[in-house]
Amino acid sequence: MKFRWVPSVALALALASTACQQGARPLSDEDTTAIREALVQHTQGVLAGDLDVVAAGYTEDAIQMPPNAPIVQGRDNIRVWFEGFPAVTRYDIDVQAIEGSGDMAYVRGAYVLTTAAGADSEAMTDRGKNIAIFKRQSDGSWRVSVGIWNSDEPLPPMEGEHQEDGEHN
Repeated sequence: MKFRWVPSVALALALASTACQQGARPLSDEDTTAIREALVQHTQGVLAGDLDVVAAGYTEDAIQMPPNAPIVQGRDNIRVWFEGFPAVTRYDIDVQAIEGSGDMAYVRGAYVLTTAAGADSEAMTDRGKNIAIFKRQSDGSWRVSVGIWNSDEPLPPMEGEHQEDGEHN
């Protein structure tokens, strides 16, 4: 009688040793530097109104979740969404964390954004927080796959609501 358990034991030991290995490698200093540089490019593109640069920072199938608006999906649609955005005179991103491993990373931060006054609008400053999920691309670059942000500023009162000072809109 031949023993057939040897290959089974070898396979089990191989699987067990593989299962004990750690997951994907942590982000390197080069990874976090590349992600920070991608954020600088995004900021500069927004400030310059260069929507090609802004759009290039997103994956082809990226998802953008702007506040008070529907989801925008796809790099081309995100570019179109930015076309309707007012001119920006100030845009600061405070990166508070970059975490991840392998080909995925997230950035958590805060922002300050000021838009220019337009023909029918006043200049506006907004402060808020954001999360961006980055994916490493085949060329080693990092692009935003999912982005979401929301304001810390209170919503203006709705028509007919009373303000704190008793005024009626």
